[in-house]
Amino acid sequence: MKIAVLGGDGFVGWPTSLHLSARGHEVHIIDNLSRRWIDTELGVQSLTPMDSIQERTRIWHQETGRRIRFHLIDLARDYEILKAWLAEHRPDAIIHFAEQRAAPYSMKSDRHKNYTVNNNVNATHNLLNAMVEIDLDAHLVHLGTMGVYGYSTVGAAIPEGYLPVEVETLEGGTVRQEILYPANPGSIYHMTKCLDQLLFQFYAKNDGLRITDLHQGIVWGTHTPETMLHPQLINRFDYDGDYGTVLNRFLIQAAIGYPLTVHGTGGQTRAFIHIRDSVRCIELALENPPKRGERVKIYNQMTETHRVRDLAELVARMTGARIAYLPNPRKEAPENDLVVRNEQFLALGLNPTTLEEGLLAEVVDVARKFAYRVDRSRIPSVSAWTKDIAPMIERDPEGKRLKSVG
Repeated sequence: MKIAVLGGDGFVGWPTSLHLSARGHEVHIIDNLSRRWIDTELGVQSLTPMDSIQERTRIWHQETGRRIRFHLIDLARDYEILKAWLAEHRPDAIIHFAEQRAAPYSMKSDRHKNYTVNNNVNATHNLLNAMVEIDLDAHLVHLGTMGVYGYSTVGAAIPEGYLPVEVETLEGGTVRQEILYPANPGSIYHMTKCLDQLLFQFYAKNDGLRITDLHQGIVWGTHTPETMLHPQLINRFDYDGDYGTVLNRFLIQAAIGYPLTVHGTGGQTRAFIHIRDSVRCIELALENPPKRGERVKIYNQMTETHRVRDLAELVARMTGARIAYLPNPRKEAPENDLVVRNEQFLALGLNPTTLEEGLLAEVVDVARKFAYRVDRSRIPSVSAWTKDIAPMIERDPEGKRLKSVG
């Protein structure tokens, strides 16, 4: 297939691009490189040193003989350029990663909220609009988030996208139907993913676009078989308080002798998936598209759930690190249960990679190797969800005062 990977320079986009190229697909990366600009804005860099996208793709060709082509396009702003590119190349499938992906970054300030909404919603709508305009019958696979469901405890397993309900009719009877699971976003970032859902439902119904939406859990790990082929193909590794995912953050904190930062009680239950499984799920979704005219196909892309404090205790036992409990910058329930259905990917042949000490140690080894690149002042999470929470975020676990963000 000819596949356009939107946001292919990112944490999941890059290993996905390599994975699909290795399997013989013609891969085109479309990216505005905004994630690299955000590194500059935040004054932080990937723990793993990353070359330019041009150098990365050159090394890939050198090592494998396969080409990945890069196109600098801003989906949210360059609608006509995007439409022209799609009309010229007419890919068979499009994978949409091209959104600002960090909840803390989306809550830093009013400017960051506006940027996240403008970038994410415009990018998604521009893509859908362009596909209709040029009559492009490509399968669109979108990387969403488990966060669209929220993290409240309802005493039932979260289904894969659609919830069966009974509605009372005017005659007093009942009629059954399936609706999108009620959205319950926990940040501006998560809200944009909820808006994506509605855009997908409309364009699938109105224009017959073939769309798969992947509600993904928190990704952990660094390596895939393809990123390990050459040191310059290594994936990015975020450890800072805005972009670092919780388990990866614990592992790097342990590697450099920094306390494991658990916010609140640590009773937040989250869904997780290893980066290797993430790229495999995307491949499985590509191989099983919906038919034209069918509703959006929704998968829960996760393999296991854990409480944050349990993860911290696991890493502490493995590494000897101490745990520091800090005020929670997020506005959320202190404790929640999370039971998630994920039978569809299992039925398609996914063999889940679960939390194993060997894979955890692999991430710690990466962290130790590049520990000299860590800016310890960037580790704490200081982006507060509301102005009344901000004054509580004053010190990091090492006792230094921090500038909180309201």
